[in-house]
Order: sequence, then structure tokens, then C-alpha cells
Amino acid sequence: MYLFTKILLTSIIVVTISEIARRSTLLAGIIASIPLTSVLAITWLYVDTKNIKNVLDLSNSILIMIPPSIVFFIVFAICIKTKFDFISSLAISLLSTGTAYWLYIFLLERLGIRL
Repeated sequence: MYLFTKILLTSIIVVTISEIARRSTLLAGIIASIPLTSVLAITWLYVDTKNIKNVLDLSNSILIMIPPSIVFFIVFAICIKTKFDFISSLAISLLSTGTAYWLYIFLLERLGIRL
């Protein structure tokens, strides 16, 4: 039942943002730019474990992974502006972001930064 509650609450937040976007992309963008996924993950981790060290470790991992995640938005905007269709733009953006994560993690490891 607890897992179902987590899934339901998380789903409601995502659907609410998409519904707001139909009326105001600016407001939806503001809400979506709040790290809701991170907030939910941190909250659920704390509720499940009550372990502050795990919460801090997750928070630090999220922070260090922000730079490659920005690739998605840059590539998506470029693809859409250059007249790729939505699905192609999404696919190219996701592949680019995955590649950026791989390269970023590789670079961090080469620099001796342990993840």
C-alpha cells in the first residue's frame, strides 16, 4: 500500500504540471524547474530509511550530476529549432544526454573523483 501511495502521489504531481502547461508554459516551467524528482526521491529515501547520511549522499550525487543533465535542454531546443519533429528531437536529446553522462562520469573518474 505504501508503494502505491508513493507512485500515486508522484504521478499526481507530474500530471498536474502537464495540465498547468496547457494553460501556462511559463508557470509549468517554473514548477518543473524546481527539482521535484529530487525532492520526491530525497523525501521518500528519508521516510523509508530515516538515514540522513543516505539523504546527504543522494543530494550530493544529484548536485554533481546537474551539468550533464543540461545537455538535454540545449540539444532539444536546437533540434526543435532546426525543424526536427518532436519524437526525433526527443530521441536525439536523450541519446545526447546519455552520452554526456557517460563522458562526464568517465572524466570525473579520470580526475580521481569517486562517485
